[in-house]
Amino acid sequence: MATHLPSLSALRAFEATSRHLSFTRAATELNLTQTAISHRIKELENTLAVQLFIRRQRGIALTDDGRAYLEAIRPALSQIAAATDSVASTRENRLKVACLSAFALRCLIPALVDFRRRHPDIGIRIAPIAAVERVNLHDVDLAIWYGPDERPELDLRRFGAEEIFPVCTPQLLKGAPPLVNPDDLTHYPVIRTVSPIIVDEWPVWLRDAGAKPASFADEVFCEGLYFSMGATLAGLGVGLGRTSLVAADLASGRLVEPFRVRSPAESSYYVVCRPEKSPLPKVAAFRAWLLERFSASIQAPAPA
Repeated sequence: MATHLPSLSALRAFEATSRHLSFTRAATELNLTQTAISHRIKELENTLAVQLFIRRQRGIALTDDGRAYLEAIRPALSQIAAATDSVASTRENRLKVACLSAFALRCLIPALVDFRRRHPDIGIRIAPIAAVERVNLHDVDLAIWYGPDERPELDLRRFGAEEIFPVCTPQLLKGAPPLVNPDDLTHYPVIRTVSPIIVDEWPVWLRDAGAKPASFADEVFCEGLYFSMGATLAGLGVGLGRTSLVAADLASGRLVEPFRVRSPAESSYYVVCRPEKSPLPKVAAFRAWLLERFSASIQAPAPA
């Protein structure tokens, strides 16, 4: 192992300064003086025997060596921070939950006030699951996942059977051809979801509605449900709603449901954890609350 490792304090000063391109803002973030930041950067430059920053008329900039070094160490600093947080969370009564962004923002976070009221002693940390990755349950206590039940090595609990159905803004329907039957969708832009983990379910709904195959004259493709729902709410087109994600918008009138055909979703939401974490009181408490809170609300009745 290398014997001339730089100090962690110097690396943190370098990373913060690189991000802000300002000694002053880096000092504020790390609760240090600007002089202390400058000393730590100089210490790191002496260790590396390279210049990391150059001074310009309107501030500072990374040198080529500084940029290359930043790209090399930033993942390592993130791993150290994640490992430290993971160990600290184990010792503390803090729960780390990974969740798909659309469900987190539209369903989970608004409901967390109720969980915090019931369990004020349990801290919460929420991490996003990107649409292009599989959740790594070694780094979290549990996760909220959408998809088929295909992880037999994990403790999965399904909460709620969802339905899928077209939704759009009321404004989209004004001054346009009537949207009476599914074949009328050819006159409207349609929002499609493209994701490695979320299957585009338009073909399922069209099949159940007795419509033509899933081909539309005008399509807007979004990577992930979060963007699809945003595009639908912005009035870009007709999106495919999911019970849990659009219930509040339908109730408020921000979205309307033009048809009276709903299809059972082919996938479901699951709360997932590794078997060894399942008995932990904080995990059991959150899972019980989640199942109670969302099992009923997701299974909303179809419109009259």
